[in-house]
Amino acid sequence: MINEIQSQMAALSNPEDGRFLQRFFKTGPGQYGEGDLFRGIRVPVLRKLSIAHQSIPLGDAESLLRSSYHEDRLLALLILVRKYVEAGEAGKVAIYKMYLAGTSFINNWDLVDASAEQIVGAYLSDKSQEPLDRLARSGSIWERRITILATFHFIKRGGFDCTLRIAELLLTDKEDLIHKAVGWMLREVGKRDLRVEEAFLQAHQKTMPRTMLRYAIEKFPEERRRGYLKGTIAAG
Repeated sequence: MINEIQSQMAALSNPEDGRFLQRFFKTGPGQYGEGDLFRGIRVPVLRKLSIAHQSIPLGDAESLLRSSYHEDRLLALLILVRKYVEAGEAGKVAIYKMYLAGTSFINNWDLVDASAEQIVGAYLSDKSQEPLDRLARSGSIWERRITILATFHFIKRGGFDCTLRIAELLLTDKEDLIHKAVGWMLREVGKRDLRVEEAFLQAHQKTMPRTMLRYAIEKFPEERRRGYLKGTIAAG
């Protein structure tokens, strides 16, 4: 089955799109996606393939996740997300453990964003969230992004405490991709409860990374946005 899927992927490859995607996902020397390989297959095509192949054995999905090609890994994650929804408890445990064992292959922002909420967040929704605190302290930028994106599952269900705790742990992170992710999740908190978001911002507006703050206040009225950027919004 895995050989059949990869043959399909090879047939769908577009070298010109592949070159564009390698630039878009920063695969040059010293960039965050350094050395990654792209076939040049767009996401809508991969989503259709994930539906067609969602019944493949878990072992085949794991093999696909360990491919050197970015699109193969994204397809594997899209399949795992579909499998997770339909799995029983034992299957969910297996997918969660496979995911955490394979984080070195979930190594770009699109791979994280397509799967962390749906697998890690969903699995931990009724369990201890200590694994997220551990991942937040990881030396891997992708594990740190996984931990904040996983909390999107809780946010959508009205739970904000974990997001705020992880956001505090990541306030001193040096990576722009983490600043963007944390700011995004804070903005999502604010969509559900603006008072909760603003309490966090008022406590940290003078010290949090500027990109994180800008993402968090992106939808605020202009005057209030400027106030936060200047650090002049008083605690309410």
